[in-house]
Amino acid sequence: MSDDDDDRSPTDHGPEDQLFDRERHIRYLEMNYHILPSFYEAQEINHLTLAYFIISGLHILHALDRIDREAVINWVLSLQAHPKNEDDLNNGQFYGFHGSKSSQFHSVDNAVSVPNNSHLASTYCALAILKIVGYDFSLIDSAAISKSMKHLQRSDGSFMPIYTGAETDLRFVYCAAVISSLLENWSGIDKEKAKNYILSCQSYDGGFGLHPGQESHGGATYCAVASLRLMGFIEDDLVSKCTSSCIIDVPLLLDWCLQRQAVDGGFQGRPNKISDTCYAFWIGGVLKILGASKLLNENTLREFLLTCQSQYGGFSKFPRELPDLYHSYYGFTAFSMLQETDLNSLNIELGISAIHHTLI
Repeated sequence: MSDDDDDRSPTDHGPEDQLFDRERHIRYLEMNYHILPSFYEAQEINHLTLAYFIISGLHILHALDRIDREAVINWVLSLQAHPKNEDDLNNGQFYGFHGSKSSQFHSVDNAVSVPNNSHLASTYCALAILKIVGYDFSLIDSAAISKSMKHLQRSDGSFMPIYTGAETDLRFVYCAAVISSLLENWSGIDKEKAKNYILSCQSYDGGFGLHPGQESHGGATYCAVASLRLMGFIEDDLVSKCTSSCIIDVPLLLDWCLQRQAVDGGFQGRPNKISDTCYAFWIGGVLKILGASKLLNENTLREFLLTCQSQYGGFSKFPRELPDLYHSYYGFTAFSMLQETDLNSLNIELGISAIHHTLI
């Protein structure tokens, strides 16, 4: 391939891309709102998560008027699992939200019809969307969600995402904490057990792994710190306060997070990995909760993120690649934390914009 400067790929960036292009990002999300590209055909089961990236992204960009709120509410509510009666709440199933229409269908296992499961992550996304569009949460059967969610917590404090058994790690502890916070109902989680599980995941280097004993990871570290904050076990702005009595090793955690900003200005999720757009939120969010965001180099972070801004709108995982909804969303959250003009501020722990509008 030629090294000539004129042979740039369609995703290369010129001088015009050195600013955050809000209008272009709005068009990108609006296009995905109306019809998902074929790239997402294999992700039908994750439709609710993709919708979360789109709708919450539009909210961050001050463009929630581009969606039909009533249609969104009706679609999200259609994905909720409902117990037939009070006794069903004790059958071990989780009555949250399914990830898509197809995941509501029964599957067949050895000629036996088996109901598919609602999922903790899908429930987090559903409630986040409903919160963003202003749905009245008093209309949600929060008791059924919380009571059945208790069945997903393991004896070590971790959570499974579905009732039939699956991996357990900090991601689902975080989902349970956000669900409880949004519903203002903490009856579905044993906070003390969850806290102990989280603490067992802090590694020798200060970061958190998804499981006890695993390598520290940017996403797991965010889930740990945000969960502890939501459950009230740690305060905001820990760096400026006496941390000797804190339940986590704050100085070691801070050092690990700051070391994740690479020479190109972006954040890596683990040591010796290349920078990735999404970690600007995962690790930047931890620094924000700790009250240490001023210690990162915001100018070089902004420069890195702009190399991932696509001419089609949205952000890519790495510089000069095609955008996707996941990395686009966390690019928007990163620029919100960087206080970009005309963007909504974030509730860091919940992963969505602060809510100011009137309930529908």
